Amino acid sequence: MVHPGLSDGRRCGKVAALLSGRYRVLRPDRLQYRPDRGAAVQVEQEVEDLLALVRSAGGPVVLYGHSSGGVVALEALVASPSSFAGAVIFEPSAVIGPPLSGEGGEVLRRARAAMASGRPGRALTVFIRDTVGLPGRQAWLAGAITALVPRYRRLIPRQLDDLEAMDRLGVRLDAYAAIEVPTVLLGGERSPAHLAERLDAVQRVMPRAERVVLAGCDHGADLKKPAEVARVIRELAEKVLPG
Repeated sequence: MVHPGLSDGRRCGKVAALLSGRYRVLRPDRLQYRPDRGAAVQVEQEVEDLLALVRSAGGPVVLYGHSSGGVVALEALVASPSSFAGAVIFEPSAVIGPPLSGEGGEVLRRARAAMASGRPGRALTVFIRDTVGLPGRQAWLAGAITALVPRYRRLIPRQLDDLEAMDRLGVRLDAYAAIEVPTVLLGGERSPAHLAERLDAVQRVMPRAERVVLAGCDHGADLKKPAEVARVIRELAEKVLPG
């Protein structure tokens, strides 16, 4: 389970708990978000780290990736398709045109300036409003509350590194067209429109992928309605895993 940004492996805990009765579930911290990470890393490094874990697990693996973690998952499918029996990709933050951080990286510039001035809540507000696409007051509230929690406050600069890594990776739709691993592209009915547009773009180049939309759900469905996300993963696993 490859978690989204601004989180660690614990983010996948609710969905994992619903699956662990039948399956062995691995939910590591992504390399970008580990406390001992050091310098910022690129998507290719996260893929290498993920594939090392998959190799150590042995046997067929179903891969789940969410948001920027969904991009890492897609890249892992490109890099080593034989390592995976199937995949569920939940609203990947894939670049399909202009950079996620805006033309010239304006969002990153303003967010990093806020971090440099000791305003992590402001930095996250800029990201949530201008990249995630939440309305201004909702973005401000989310940024302010998140910055008050030490566990999440330390992840804010890593979220900005994650955003930069997505932009550096760039448009990879041609590469995703070669993915033949059985894949479910998962979306939420109430998610920001640009996330559906990114799913549309990925689906157009992966004609064998199945699209599933969770009614009444948004980008946080894994937390708000984990049983729905677990159901999609379980249904795929039952199709592609032996026994």
